[in-house]
Amino acid sequence: MTIQLPDSKGGLRAYEPRPEPLAVTPGSPFTSRTVFSAAHVVADPYADVSPDSPAAVDWDATLAFRRHLWSHGLGVAEAMDTAQRGMGLDWAGAAELIRRSAAEAKAVGGRIACGVGTDQIAAGSLVEVRTAYEEQLALVEESGAQAILMASRALAAAANGPEDYLEVYGHLLRQASEPVILHWLGPMFDPALDGYWGSSDLDAATDTFLDVIAAHPDKVEGIKVSLLDAQREIDIRRRLPQGVRCYTGDDFNYPELIAGDEKGFSHALLGIFDPLGPLAAEAVRVLDTGDVAGFRALLDPTVELSRHLFQTPTRFYKTGVVLLAWLAGHQSHFTMVGGLQSARSLPHLARAYELADGLGLFPDPKLAEERMKTLLALYGVTQ
Repeated sequence: MTIQLPDSKGGLRAYEPRPEPLAVTPGSPFTSRTVFSAAHVVADPYADVSPDSPAAVDWDATLAFRRHLWSHGLGVAEAMDTAQRGMGLDWAGAAELIRRSAAEAKAVGGRIACGVGTDQIAAGSLVEVRTAYEEQLALVEESGAQAILMASRALAAAANGPEDYLEVYGHLLRQASEPVILHWLGPMFDPALDGYWGSSDLDAATDTFLDVIAAHPDKVEGIKVSLLDAQREIDIRRRLPQGVRCYTGDDFNYPELIAGDEKGFSHALLGIFDPLGPLAAEAVRVLDTGDVAGFRALLDPTVELSRHLFQTPTRFYKTGVVLLAWLAGHQSHFTMVGGLQSARSLPHLARAYELADGLGLFPDPKLAEERMKTLLALYGVTQ
């Protein structure tokens, strides 16, 4: 059986779906790397909302997906940009997500870290930015989750230079009760973060970022670098104080960064490990045995899918992530908070289906095919 998929030139081409999924099974946490999947939220498709309304979340399906990730040994990075933080999910929704997911993690013994930002304010003074960060940090710590200090649009707008970042982050790190993960999210993920750390010159910004860490190494458990620049991540990784981990956020180059070299390696905190969860977990378990070649053999073929999902404009990668969750049977619909299911074209979605199917990511390939045909029919593509 074949399915007719649209191509980028306005035509159709026949594709024969894979008959069987990749064989993977749940397993225990990893020994050689710490790996987080930044997880998406499942919208409530029956909620009568507009794109400007507060997010309506299907909590049962959202938490079920987190249990799926934990069952494969992955940690969950909660309320990050993959969860549409600042792109449909407001602070009230994120706070509820953090509380519910942290409680679920405690109940099932799953590892969780949660995003701390300033999205309860659109803009403000440095004092107001710091206060917003403090409110979110308190909630995450009260939930029992590890904190991830995310980049702040409000801070990017309010800061006059590197010294403002040093002051705000220094205050937060002194206040944190446990070591945190610092997250540097590049402007390809959020254009409002251009010039973060006080400069659009990445070398100067890197120096400021490392100055923050060097001043508080006891309060920084790790960093997440999301710049889609493998060499820069390696350079930063080699300059970190002893004991501070690097979590790759590079959805273009993650296999080589996680594998590492003779001078070190990156752990992982990745949005692509939402759809790749079981396969990624299988690969890391192979790496746990010391088999780097086997790890690369499993994970390298996934990069084409990841680069496709994260292509420019990168911030809309969530649409492909949610499409694949629907096709894989993790949710009953292809709906997103804020209506972002419309953010990618049909040829883009069709290619995402084809690449994911080729990797064997769908537990039930027939279900995925039927759902993809339903989506195609809505666009007027007949089979």
